[in-house]
Amino acid sequence: MARINEHFLKLQAGYLFPEIGRRVQAFAAEHPDKAGQIIRCGIGDVTEPLPSAAIEAMHKAVDDLATHENFHGYGPEQGYAWLRETIAQNAYAAHGIRVSADEIFISDGAKCDMGNILDIFGPDNSIAVPDPVYPVYVDTNVMNGNTGNIQEDGTYEGLVYLPCTPENNFVPDIPKEKVDLIYLCFPNNPTGAVARRNDLIKWVEYALANDAIILYDGAYEAFITDPLIPRSIFDIPGARRCAIEFRSFSKQGGFTGVRCGYVVIPQELTGKDGQGNRVPVSQLWARRHSTKFNGASYIVQRGAAALFTEQGLLETHTLISHYLGNASLLASACRQVGLRVWGGENAPYIWVECPKGTSSWEMFDKMLKEALVVITPGAGFGSMGEGFFRISAFNTRDNVNEVCRRIHKLFA
Repeated sequence: MARINEHFLKLQAGYLFPEIGRRVQAFAAEHPDKAGQIIRCGIGDVTEPLPSAAIEAMHKAVDDLATHENFHGYGPEQGYAWLRETIAQNAYAAHGIRVSADEIFISDGAKCDMGNILDIFGPDNSIAVPDPVYPVYVDTNVMNGNTGNIQEDGTYEGLVYLPCTPENNFVPDIPKEKVDLIYLCFPNNPTGAVARRNDLIKWVEYALANDAIILYDGAYEAFITDPLIPRSIFDIPGARRCAIEFRSFSKQGGFTGVRCGYVVIPQELTGKDGQGNRVPVSQLWARRHSTKFNGASYIVQRGAAALFTEQGLLETHTLISHYLGNASLLASACRQVGLRVWGGENAPYIWVECPKGTSSWEMFDKMLKEALVVITPGAGFGSMGEGFFRISAFNTRDNVNEVCRRIHKLFA
């Protein structure tokens, strides 16, 4: 008899975003006259065309594959050297941050990497996650057997939850207990919060003192416009000895449908084996990457590299400015009707407090049924997300202006 991985049975009934999709489809089926008017501000998917620099580079890469002289088959699993060097120079050295090309591993996206990284860590690690949290951090630990069963409040036994609230500006406080793996995400999904330098210094000091590793999700770093906010965990002294950074081209260049991201693992970073010996983490990830992944495609990597050309940088800046402009409009509309709002200034997400007495799923239903707008209920991000909802700024300007109008009408 083939045995299944029973840890999957601990998972909640459905991943958050498919569940939202199911509810929206059911409403649309019941109200076909309104289906075409629904505006989706739930999932963080992009809407704008890809930068022309990336399109041109990928067109040329396709032409390369049509000739013997420029044909490419399997590429290096860790990514082509020219892309890794381009990232090291433009995403790090240009900002005064030391990261070498051989510490960068190209992938098909940060979401996959955040889940796959658990392959190289053993059992019995104490794991801390923020709450509210990007669901992938929790669900992949459940799948890997790193948790107990789900509890009544939606949390899982065995995880250390770090409350993120208005009182701490949605930046988690240092835990009182010792943990081994720490998930941090800034700019934050879902709350749009950003961590100041002093915040990250405290986390790095904690990790070094406790021999812990920070799993730093920097997928939205391109949205940081405030020069006082660190763009990378490696901007903090000592972080190279205690952190892994995950980044993505999905939001920087609109690559959600193209798929490309990367992980940075410094050579200094080590973990311990069962006998207490230090083992380089990058060595383990390189082996995992080579065994389970054949590399992002040549075409996609050429497109990613083009985002760092002069033309590409100008065009990605325009993209980011568009979405931040949307965020500003949405945040303003919510404030004007008396709702408390966070995020949206250095992040593409608006985190909004529900009206008193309204749960986050009730707010979801109200926005869908009365305003024909899809938002994300905060409860889907964890127990501390109850009482809030998220609005994504990834949309066209026309749609955002219409959403703002509907918000004013809903709360008039």
